[in-house]
Amino acid sequence: MATKETREESRTAAPAASAQAPLVVGANPKVLWDDSAMRTAYANVCNVMGTREEIMLLFGANQAWQTGQKEIRVVLSDRVVLNPFAAKRLYRMLEQGLKEYEGRFGELKV
Repeated sequence: MATKETREESRTAAPAASAQAPLVVGANPKVLWDDSAMRTAYANVCNVMGTREEIMLLFGANQAWQTGQKEIRVVLSDRVVLNPFAAKRLYRMLEQGLKEYEGRFGELKV
C-alpha cells in the first residue's frame, strides 16, 4: 500500500519519457517524406483561381488532338487547395526550380 509521501511524489513527478517534448521555436526539424500513399497524375493544363482565404490549382488534360478546333475540351482531374501562405511558398519554389531548369536547358518561351 502506498504511503501519503509516495502518493504525493507520484503527483509531482516529472512526466514520463514518452511524453511529447515541446517544440523549440527556431528549430529546424528533419522532414521525412512519406510517399507510400502518393499517386501520380499527368496534367498538360493548369488554371489558378482564388479567394481571400484560399488559392486553388486546377489540373487537367487537353483532349484536343486536332488543330483549328472551335472548342477544346479540358478534362479536369485534380484540384489542390492551398492557403495563401502555402501558395506563396509554392510560387517561390516553382520560380527557383524553373530558373535552375532554364539555366541547364535554355529559356522556356511561353
